[in-house]
Parts: sequence; structure tokens; C-alpha cells
Amino acid sequence: MTTFAKPDVRPANPNFSSGPCTKRPGWTLEALADAPLGRSHRAKIGKARLERAIELTRDVLRVPADWRIGIVPASDTGAVEMALWSLLGERGVDMVAWNRSAPAG
Repeated sequence: MTTFAKPDVRPANPNFSSGPCTKRPGWTLEALADAPLGRSHRAKIGKARLERAIELTRDVLRVPADWRIGIVPASDTGAVEMALWSLLGERGVDMVAWNRSAPAG
């Protein structure tokens, strides 16, 4: 097993969060006291939190009531899929799958 030495130089701002961003000034672990960690977005509390985020987004950005707001995963996949559905509409899907065996011999 390879072991790695600790770096000699530490970052100027050690407050790293997920992704290449830092936590807000004054952030503490207590900020997560009421967070539904480990719960699905399909759970009652998850749905309520998403609905509240959509309401606030609509209010802050003044999104018209007849427009839809979508919250997607942080990856591009969800956003691209949503854009394709929105731009192209519902379409049939062709799927192909195969299993390539290892070469003989």
C-alpha cells in the first residue's frame, strides 16, 4: 500500500466545499442542523424543500406563473436531457446493447 506524505504548503483558504468552491464566511457545521441528509428527493421533506426552492426562484427571478422551473443534478447530464425534451419534445427511443466477448485464445 502506498502512503503519501502531507503537503508542505497549505492552501490560503482551506474552506473547501464540494466542487471548486469555498464555503461562505462564517460557515459552521451547525448550518446543516436541519438538513435532511441521506434522504431522497422523493421523500416528503425532499419534495417540500424542492417546492420551496422553486417558489423562491420564481419570486426572485420574477418567472411568469405559466413557466416551469426545473431543478436538475449538478452534472450537465440532467440539464442537457431536460433541454432536449423541451426543445425536441417527446420522441421514441431506439436502444442497442451487445456484449463483446473476450478474444479467443
